Amino acid sequence: MIDNSNKVAAIFGVRNEASIAWAIAIKLHQSGCKVALSYVADTKNELLYLMEQNGMDSTLSAEVDVRDESQITDFIKLVNAKCGPIDYVLHAVAFGTQSVMCYSLPGSNEPPPSYLDIPFEDLMDSFNISAYSLLRICRVTAPYFAKNASVLTLTYNASQRVFPGYAGMAINKAALENIMIYLASHFRENGVRINAISAGLVMTTSSGGIFGVRRLRKMGKFTAPLGNIVASDVGDAALFYFSDLSKKVTGNIHYVDGGFNIMGLGVDGESN
Repeated sequence: MIDNSNKVAAIFGVRNEASIAWAIAIKLHQSGCKVALSYVADTKNELLYLMEQNGMDSTLSAEVDVRDESQITDFIKLVNAKCGPIDYVLHAVAFGTQSVMCYSLPGSNEPPPSYLDIPFEDLMDSFNISAYSLLRICRVTAPYFAKNASVLTLTYNASQRVFPGYAGMAINKAALENIMIYLASHFRENGVRINAISAGLVMTTSSGGIFGVRRLRKMGKFTAPLGNIVASDVGDAALFYFSDLSKKVTGNIHYVDGGFNIMGLGVDGESN
């Protein structure tokens, strides 16, 4: 087991127990890390319950809208005041409306919104939350980073390939990956490394809104050489980045998707 005793992590994006961010938080906690979690108003009670049930310090938490730099600042200052310099930051925040992601609601006879009609204002709000927030969080945290700190964000293969029903969110993921590599270069003198995990499709509250998600999971079961993943698989990979083992790795996109990203064609159960 990786020993993260006396390390400090600030995590943005835990929604509930099914969240990939929660799987990473648990792995960090089990490795000895002090874990601080942000929440939004409608997730507060569940998040605090999860922290208390799993032996985490629930005072290391705060409500944060990642569009509001002052709220991020208050959270980071809280973590720093209670725990000292911040070793690890997880950015696992994403949001897109139905009109941004261009999907139909389950059971609806209405056609999905057209990609050509994505509302600019909705897309910009989605971009602000899902991509630009990484830059904002790093800007705020910069004075509080520990030596050789590590920042990790979560992306998805839709940044490179077409996934109907993901649409405008794919724009955000492509932007997020670009922001990540530029931050990796920016922090060269500080020794802070910035990386991304491109996770396979995990059944979370957020992924449940993706059109055809169950069909994609079924396809992934046979198409990916190693099959579908679960949230804890991402947590395992995240521990590499949240440890000294990755001290010379930055600007990297690390696929944890069972190998789905290497395939050019879908594979059905019979041909597998």
